[in-house]
Amino acid sequence: MIRHHTVDAGDITMHVAEQGEGDPIVLCHGFPGLGYSWRHQMQALADAGYRAIAPDMRGYGASSTPTDFRVYDRTHTVADMVALLDALDIDRAVFGGHDFGAHLVWDLPAWAPDRVVALAQLSVPRVARMPVRPSVAFEYMAKQHFLHLHYFQRPGVAEAELDARPREFLAKLFHALSGDGRYLDCWGFPSDGNGYLDVLPEPPALPWSWLSQAEFDVYVARTGFTGGLNWYRAEDLVWEQNTDLHDTPVAVPTTFIVGAQDPVLQMMGDDPLAQTADRVPGLQSTHVIPGAGHFVQMEAADEVNRILVDFLDGL
Repeated sequence: MIRHHTVDAGDITMHVAEQGEGDPIVLCHGFPGLGYSWRHQMQALADAGYRAIAPDMRGYGASSTPTDFRVYDRTHTVADMVALLDALDIDRAVFGGHDFGAHLVWDLPAWAPDRVVALAQLSVPRVARMPVRPSVAFEYMAKQHFLHLHYFQRPGVAEAELDARPREFLAKLFHALSGDGRYLDCWGFPSDGNGYLDVLPEPPALPWSWLSQAEFDVYVARTGFTGGLNWYRAEDLVWEQNTDLHDTPVAVPTTFIVGAQDPVLQMMGDDPLAQTADRVPGLQSTHVIPGAGHFVQMEAADEVNRILVDFLDGL
């Protein structure tokens, strides 16, 4: 069964779900997820003889949610992972990441090399460092069309919209980013005069093939988006802190999994899979799953589980 507990991670506490015994794999979610986003992987990994560990990341769920975006920089988010391992008496672990969790996990081999065995990355490829400060790039792109990355930069603005209508927001975003969605329709709207709920397509009624009403309600119950939005607002700080580290080759064994319909592939520049291969000499396999979108670990759970277990068994 899944074990739930809280660990002290320095300036915050983290809620952690664990299942299984054996070699550990820490699973890091992104926006607007929870440790619960790995629910389909926990049992499969435990059954295969591994210790699956899924925290609510800083700013989410039952973990602490600091309001100052500056404590979502890379110094603090790496320290969270190191403190988590220390609290669980783990020397080294495999790390898996999705969305902003993947952004963090890509950096771990450079920031905490003695704590990382391997990487199992989902949805967000490892691409070239932005040549300018992220907020500058976001502002430029937002002049062309609505861009959530720019919209999220202003503290208080997105919260006023999303916190008031969490059920509508989560349903729209989850479906738009899925393999059945049309997320990039957002780019057909101007930035001026529009909020996120104005530009996201209308979703069909739940349940969907990959998300039940009861599962969706777990996300709605964990409302309050400031913590998650602060990961976006710390992008400039992370960019600065990675000045000398972003291009460090990722040499640890790595697998990369992405849905073929994931709009992130279209957002990440020219041929992001080739960019990943160039920057990750430890890349052992890349898996593009037909029909799946951004939430590949939920949309194609059985296939993702098979890939993860095969990868871990081969280490």
